[in-house]
Amino acid sequence: MIGILVRILIIMAGLWVADAIVPGVDADGPGALLLAAIVLGVVNAVVRPLVVILTLPFTLLSLGGFLLVINAGMLGLAAWLLDGFSVDGFFPALFGSLVVSLTSWAAASFVGPSGRYEVLVIERRR
Repeated sequence: MIGILVRILIIMAGLWVADAIVPGVDADGPGALLLAAIVLGVVNAVVRPLVVILTLPFTLLSLGGFLLVINAGMLGLAAWLLDGFSVDGFFPALFGSLVVSLTSWAAASFVGPSGRYEVLVIERRR
């Protein structure tokens, strides 16, 4: 359970960074960011796998580049479902999804499967 909460907070942080640096991605406040993170998590868990399977030929032809379009669509869908979070078009959705993906990847690299903070320390022995 704690792992889900940590991941929601990570997505929320990514959405906050996207709101701060991407013009066209707007959130009304922390509550809207939290709801957007929850909705984006549900959309990515339920809708995204179906869309990836249905668009597999495009993804293969573009060597995976079409996944960026799918991620932008999922961010746009989450914004469409919420009132306090908005994305103004395709390119803000694309750049916003890239920012959310990069910040989520960077933050999640420190979080293990149980939701705990983990750091790998390598010591050299003589």
